[in-house]
Amino acid sequence: MKRILFLLALSFFLFGCSNKSKFSVNGVIKNTKGKYIYLNRLDVDIPVLIDSAKITSKGTFNLKVKAAEADFYQLGVSSTNFITLLANPGEKINLVFNNNNLFENYTVKGSDGSAKLQTLDLELADTKRKLDSINTLYSKASLETGFDVKGPLLETEYNKLIKAQRKKNIEFIINNINSLASIKALYQRFNPDTYVLYDPHDLQYLKIVTDSLLKHYPYSKQVQALARDFQKEMNQIYTTQIQHLASTLPKTKLDPDLINISGKRVALSSLKGKYVLLAFWSAKSQECVDENLQLKEFYKLYSKKGFEIYQINLDENESDWRNAVRYDELPWINTREDDPKDLKNAILFNVKNLPANYLFDKEGIIIASNLHGRALQLKLDQLFNK
Repeated sequence: MKRILFLLALSFFLFGCSNKSKFSVNGVIKNTKGKYIYLNRLDVDIPVLIDSAKITSKGTFNLKVKAAEADFYQLGVSSTNFITLLANPGEKINLVFNNNNLFENYTVKGSDGSAKLQTLDLELADTKRKLDSINTLYSKASLETGFDVKGPLLETEYNKLIKAQRKKNIEFIINNINSLASIKALYQRFNPDTYVLYDPHDLQYLKIVTDSLLKHYPYSKQVQALARDFQKEMNQIYTTQIQHLASTLPKTKLDPDLINISGKRVALSSLKGKYVLLAFWSAKSQECVDENLQLKEFYKLYSKKGFEIYQINLDENESDWRNAVRYDELPWINTREDDPKDLKNAILFNVKNLPANYLFDKEGIIIASNLHGRALQLKLDQLFNK
């Protein structure tokens, strides 16, 4: 008897574990019997077909999918007629479609994430319909008398809708900060060129969502892509700030002119006509030393093609700098601050962490910042192997 109970308990345990590693999608679609329904997993933003099922004569379908973690999926009958799901392992998702256009009228049960995506989609679709209506009225009014009065009123109404939708998305993010659904709220658009979160200050929500989801889904491709996007946005802002500083301050302010290891003063501006990596480092930082060894490989590949490195060492002890340069046989321009207790150039370039760098084009304009390892290699390959 004990053995039977043990086997029953084991079977329930195994069955439970099995369910935890997959989810199911059941549904009904009207007027589509005989057709197939397809399920694509979104590999960040690329749909990858993982399963399909024939829709029965009663309009029903059933899919069972292996899944190790929560992820985004597209379920539909064609590449243009689909809905988006956010499925978790263990979920039993039930869908009822009431229109040939799947997106327009359906119900979803058994998946909280998918229900949240539906809410986002429907709210945005409603706003877009209202915006289209105002556009139509605006075009019509522009051909009639009294447009000087009607036009501004319609513009005001249009802007109110834009702001209201932005507010909805922000509220959604704040209320669903630990859900992958918040990623969709970040990236929704009114049209291909206009995001719902259009204000530069909205980058803070990208950071909030990134920080939160990295804690809950550290291995998710979607979250890792989000983190890369956030870093890309921050680098762009950082670069823009430096470029703005360069345009508002005297030119010499962003032109390091320091003594190299041979005792010769070298100005960064003297290297115009080459792509130059301005790099800040310390011999006491193992990460900097490791990066220098990698930079030697890049320098070997591209120096004859017009690539130069201008390094500024921030060590207070000059011997540490000289010994490191000689020991690792660093072949590029090696300099250090004139006064190691007054790091003027590091302050000017807002260096917060080491190693840090800026990539200048042949005209001396910053085109990238803080590219390391593979990212720097790809950029250099793009520049020199076009």
